[in-house]
Amino acid sequence: MNSRISLAISFILVAFPISAMAGGDPGNLAEVGILKFKFEPQVITIKAGDTVRWTNNEKRQYHSVWFEALGEPEAPYFFPGENYERTFNNPGEFPYRCGPHPKMTGTVIVE
Repeated sequence: MNSRISLAISFILVAFPISAMAGGDPGNLAEVGILKFKFEPQVITIKAGDTVRWTNNEKRQYHSVWFEALGEPEAPYFFPGENYERTFNNPGEFPYRCGPHPKMTGTVIVE
């Protein structure tokens, strides 16, 4: 076997564990849209291990998803047509807001 191919296969096996490649439970994907300076839905309930994707559906405005109450830094801004994702592994209530638009708020409830 070519040494480059062998090295590539070794990298893949280290970077992507067999359990993930074999179809381990990656959780579900929940969607939150952003339009007219609102998160829709404003409150979303998911299960631990699920991922939330926020999609900016505005025509010209950028936004962020900031879990400020957790003491985290503001996530990067994302522009129309772009999205931001976060996986929630622990149960709880996670309030967030848009950094540049503090009146835009939402909550992720993880069961």
